[in-house]
Amino acid sequence: MILFNRGSSRQVGGFALSTMAWILCITSMGLPQWRVWYSKEPVISYPSVAFVGVWKACIYHHDNFSNIRVCYRYSYHDTFIPLDIRVSQCLMLTTSIFWLIGKVATVFALRNVYTGRQEESETYNAFGLSAILNIIASSFVFLVVLCNYFSIINKEGIAFPPSFHMPVYPHIQQIGIAMVVAFLAAILFLCSGVIFISYTFPLNIQVLPNI
Repeated sequence: MILFNRGSSRQVGGFALSTMAWILCITSMGLPQWRVWYSKEPVISYPSVAFVGVWKACIYHHDNFSNIRVCYRYSYHDTFIPLDIRVSQCLMLTTSIFWLIGKVATVFALRNVYTGRQEESETYNAFGLSAILNIIASSFVFLVVLCNYFSIINKEGIAFPPSFHMPVYPHIQQIGIAMVVAFLAAILFLCSGVIFISYTFPLNIQVLPNI
């Protein structure tokens, strides 16, 4: 016999939203465009654009003939990294771990529902755990976005090493596309958490015969 429950379709949707949120979260982590810097330094004979991300910084030099892009990755041993970036790194990594644990809990709960197992408390607890972890993940990503946003509006600089050839303070700072992607990930994490926490145990389960 195959047991089928239509009432869990929302939780399947929450599972999909959570997966999309994680993909967007990972994508934003890999992008350097969290903060967009426009600078005009005396040591550079032409304007430059720099992208400052959570894990790396990239600088673009523009002249009349070519565009040169150079990227520099951060490590945990770099002392020049400001506190907000270090906090962002920790929060984004913790978000991925929470998502993975929540994913396992969701799979366990959905298996109980679709196989007709009547462990109501276990199913509730699994969906509840996944909901809590997704909501926490959402708050973490929101916090990372806010940290970078306040750094931009406060025009905070970063004392990069001289080898980076980047100014301490840019001429102009703007929000990058990576912050938008992370913001969308936070919303999807929150939506999936709300869906999981609203789960109600099905009263009727339809049984479909094998063909």
